[in-house]
Parts: sequence; C-alpha cells; structure tokens
Amino acid sequence: MKIWKLVAGILSIIFSVIVFFQSMLVGTANTLSSNGEVGGSAGLFVSIFMLSGGIVSIVVRNSEKTTGNIALGILFGLGAFLGFSMAGSYSDLNIWAGWCLINMGLAIVSFVKLRKRGY
Repeated sequence: MKIWKLVAGILSIIFSVIVFFQSMLVGTANTLSSNGEVGGSAGLFVSIFMLSGGIVSIVVRNSEKTTGNIALGILFGLGAFLGFSMAGSYSDLNIWAGWCLINMGLAIVSFVKLRKRGY
C-alpha cells in the first residue's frame, strides 16, 4: 500500500491541476450562458480535495497509524460526493469523482489492513 499511496498522491496532485483549470473554464461558460449550473464551482472544490488528499497520501504513506487513512477516506470521499452530486453538464467531473472514489476505497482497505495488524 505504500507504493500505491505514493503513486496515487502524485497522480492526485497532477490531476488536481487539470481539474482546477477545467473547472475554471466550465464555471466561466456556466456564468456566460446563465444556465444556473454549479459544476464549475463544484469542480474547484473537488480539485482542492484532490490536492489535499494527494499531499496527505504522500505524507502518511509510511505511517503505521490509522488516522492518516481516515483523513484520506474523508478527503477523497468528500471529493467524490461533490463531484458526483453536482457535476451537471460537466461530465468530466464524474471521471475525477471516480478517481476520488477509488482512492477512498483504497484508503479504507489500508485502514482495515492496519486495524487487523493491531495498529
């Protein structure tokens, strides 16, 4: 799980930059068209949660405590929830929310493994 946390952390940081710029463009398009959608704003929050989750993932990859995995689960879970619930016509946000959901699931698996070891 240590290697996965490092790889997922690096990829999440890179993806968060992509999501940030996509969300800014979608938010601008939503504002100009006055369609009332909030996919761009939700994407900004998803990018913040992805960036935070990526940093936490890199920092806690060697930790034997379960608190880092709880934090990862919460950060990526919030990103997935916001992405899936507020995507609207910004369909790429569903892909990024799926990435957050995968990372949340792996954080839960890592949490369960550490709990079985007694940490």
